[in-house]
Amino acid sequence: MGFDFTEFAESYATSLTDTLAKLPFSNMEKLWEIIERAREQGSTVHFIGNGGSAGTPSHSAGDWSKELSLRTISHVDNSPALTAWANDTDFENVFVGQLSTFASPGDVVIGFSGSGNSANVIKGIEHSKVNGCRTVAITGNYRGMGGGKLAEIADLTILVQSESMERIEDVQLVINHIIKEAVKSNNGL
Repeated sequence: MGFDFTEFAESYATSLTDTLAKLPFSNMEKLWEIIERAREQGSTVHFIGNGGSAGTPSHSAGDWSKELSLRTISHVDNSPALTAWANDTDFENVFVGQLSTFASPGDVVIGFSGSGNSANVIKGIEHSKVNGCRTVAITGNYRGMGGGKLAEIADLTILVQSESMERIEDVQLVINHIIKEAVKSNNGL
């Protein structure tokens, strides 16, 4: 076959370890503070994303609501609303449509995008900022794009230092778990 699986897997693990070592802990701490404030104020945390970066919002909403007693909504999970907005307007509006119904001033909107250039996530973050929400981008340096437009417009950006979509998506889930576990530890949950 000619393919050395062990060498490939070791290389992947080394790349992932290198990416984890470059996590922007100061910005992650700012996200933790934002989430602690949201819990104290009874705000809702909204999650948006596409593809693999839609799986993490769904996972995060489940974790954070169950384990942190925090109101969360993953706007990727309501397939009737998602497809209705896409069909009746445009796919770029799938998150704006839902956020216009569910988000309130003072809420937190977290956009996941490996490239930072997903039009629907960008529009969702732009809409949220205009309507009084705190906005967070969890993105990567995919193809050297430095987090794309999303990194430029969010109130806070957590940039995963990798050009690999797979490593970016891996680390997005790690960030979810670090923030959740920090809130649990800080509050004795």
